Amino acid sequence: MIRGASLRGFARLVEELGGDPVAFTERFAISPDALTSEEGLVPITAHDLMLDAVAVDLRCADFGLRLACGQDLSVLGRLALAIQASSTVAEALECASRFMFVHSPALSVGVEPDPRGRREVVALTYRKDLRESPYSPQAMELGLALFHRVAVALTGGLAGLRSVELPHQPLSPVSRYTEYFGVGVSFGRPAAALRVERRLLDQEFRCADAAIRRLAVDYLTGHHTDPERLVSTHVRRALAASIGATPAVLGQIARLLSMHPRTLQRRLAAESTSFEAIVDDVRRDIALRHITTTDLPLGQIAAMAGFAEQSGLSHAVRRWEGTSPSRLRRRTRGTF
Repeated sequence: MIRGASLRGFARLVEELGGDPVAFTERFAISPDALTSEEGLVPITAHDLMLDAVAVDLRCADFGLRLACGQDLSVLGRLALAIQASSTVAEALECASRFMFVHSPALSVGVEPDPRGRREVVALTYRKDLRESPYSPQAMELGLALFHRVAVALTGGLAGLRSVELPHQPLSPVSRYTEYFGVGVSFGRPAAALRVERRLLDQEFRCADAAIRRLAVDYLTGHHTDPERLVSTHVRRALAASIGATPAVLGQIARLLSMHPRTLQRRLAAESTSFEAIVDDVRRDIALRHITTTDLPLGQIAAMAGFAEQSGLSHAVRRWEGTSPSRLRRRTRGTF
C-alpha cells in the first residue's frame, strides 16, 4: 500500500492534460476517494500502473516530474513533523529511513557510499522493494523528484548536489531532467539517487526542535509497527518466492520460518490475519500484475499464481475485481 497523499495534485494535473482522473482510478480499481482523502491507503501496484498509463495515454512523458512539482514534505503526514524538527540533515534522513514504511512499506530512503567511489560524496538513495511491487518509471521519477524538492526546501538549496541517478532510461529529453534537478543526470544506474557532498549531512536546520521531534517519533513508534517485525511480512515473502513452484502449505512455510505450524497460526492471528488470507493476497498480486502488465497466456499466469487450472484464476479474478481476466487486461490498457 501507499498513502493517498502520494496522489496529491493528480486530479488537477490530469484534468489540465485533458484527461478524466476518476476514469483512471476506476480503470485501476482505485477508490475515487483516494483523490481527496490523503490518509487513505492505495495498492501501490495499482497506483504505479496508473501513473505509467496516464503518462502514455495523455502523452505526458514527464508526468512524474510534473506531479512532484505540486507536492512537498507534508505528503508524508506525521512523519514530516519528525523530519522537519530534526537537528541535521543526517538526523532527518535517519528518521525518514526508519519510518518511511508509514508512507509505504515498499519504499525506502537511505544514505549509501557513492556509487562512483568518491569519498567526499554520498548517495541519498530512493528505492522500491520489487518483492512488493513491480518497477514503475513514472513512480520512481515522482519519488526521486519529491525527494529532491524536500531536500532543497530543508537545506535552502541543496548546494552540495553533484548529480542524479535513475535506474531506467530517459522517458523525456535529457534536458528536461537537467532542467528539473539543476545538475547532470545519469540513466541505467543501479539505484535512484541524489549524489551529494558528504559535508551536507552535517548541515543544521534552523527549524530544529528536539521536543517536537521526540513527540512525533513517539507517536510514530506507538501507532505504527515496522513491517519487518511482522511475521505476516516474512510469510508473504516466502510465499511470493515459492508459490507456483510448490504448493502453498502452512507446514512448509512454518518450517522455513523455524516455527511450529500452530505457533505460526497464532502469530498471524495476533496480527489480525491468517495464512489463507496471505496466500490469497499473494496470488492476487502475482495474477493481477501479470494480467495487467504482460501478454502472457492466462493459463501460464494461473500456474504462476498457484492455481491448478485457468478456471481457478478466472473465479478468483471475478471475486477480486468483479470481472474476467481478459476484460481486466483490456480495461487496464485502455482498450475495450
